[in-house]
Amino acid sequence: MRAWRSFPPEQRKLLLRFWKAASGFWRRRPSWTAWPLTVALIVIVLLQLGVQYELNLWNRNFFDALGRRNAHALWYQAALFVPLIAGSVTLAAASVWARMTAQRRWREYLTIHLILYWLAKGRFRRLDYAQQGRQNPEYRIAEDARLATDAPIDLAVGLLNSLLMAATFISVLWTVGGNITLSIFASDVVVPGYLVISVIVYSSFITATMVFIGRSLTLVIQSKNQAEAELRSSANVLRTTAEGTTILDSEAAARGELWRALRGALGRWRELCMQLVRTTLVLQTNTLLAPVVGLVLCAPKFLAGSMSLGELTQAAAAFVLVQGAFNWLVDNYQRLADWISSVDRVATLLLALDELCMREQFISATAPPPVEPAQIRTAVTSR
Repeated sequence: MRAWRSFPPEQRKLLLRFWKAASGFWRRRPSWTAWPLTVALIVIVLLQLGVQYELNLWNRNFFDALGRRNAHALWYQAALFVPLIAGSVTLAAASVWARMTAQRRWREYLTIHLILYWLAKGRFRRLDYAQQGRQNPEYRIAEDARLATDAPIDLAVGLLNSLLMAATFISVLWTVGGNITLSIFASDVVVPGYLVISVIVYSSFITATMVFIGRSLTLVIQSKNQAEAELRSSANVLRTTAEGTTILDSEAAARGELWRALRGALGRWRELCMQLVRTTLVLQTNTLLAPVVGLVLCAPKFLAGSMSLGELTQAAAAFVLVQGAFNWLVDNYQRLADWISSVDRVATLLLALDELCMREQFISATAPPPVEPAQIRTAVTSR
């Protein structure tokens, strides 16, 4: 709820309008496609979590056997690795099929809804394309509707996986890591579940850094998408002008508009490049740093002999998994910004069509009732 309130009122209005249209994919009758695909995705996520947990245990047992130089145990773990990998690969393939099928079906529903709403009663002729936020409706229907339905499936599946991953492997960190005793000012301080505390602090810092650095990313992406749409539209206008008229002034103006649109698109890409450079610095630093941080935190207990080699690798791997789950926002910040930008553009078109629809209803309500032919004949006869 707090995250929802952090959006400006206008942004909330756009998100709600988009959801009102897009959620019909699950609310329509019959919805035999939407719900089975949703359930299938959830089941696949749960099965993938189970395989990941078994791989984490395998990691511990394998390195424990390696530390003991137990050849029999090593061969047993090597044989056990084969079905685990087979299950992981199979589930990954099933996840791709389920996600892309859901995305395709959802896009089909939303795009058809937009096209029918746009064409109904000739609204596509009466839409004020010059007004800010309503330009290039064909791009919004074709491209933005695709992006607006692609990303939510991936983001929702990733978020569910991250939440379950964090809940599962935090228990691993708590159990394997245990407590650590620190000497502070000549006194011993026991820190319970120090690996859990460490991963929360580390992940919070990385996430806050990404949010601060990428705070303008959504607006930059939205400007880039609009500039690309204007470039396509300008090229189409030039082609139409050249085919349909011999007036050189009109063609010259269209050429000038095309070059202006190209400069605008390239400028927006330059702005996006600088934004992505900054976010990449955070992402790449975190990718390289997180595994090392996990190992360094476990090293004191390993060197003291209270943690085995297998427990060290298990805890370090669990640290990376939990940290990755907590940093879901960091990993998906650009995708989320892309999605919000496309949702805004689709919702703006829907609101513009809503205005036309309300005008139609007002005109219909205030128009005088139609005169029946019998009334006309009566009036003529009375004259």
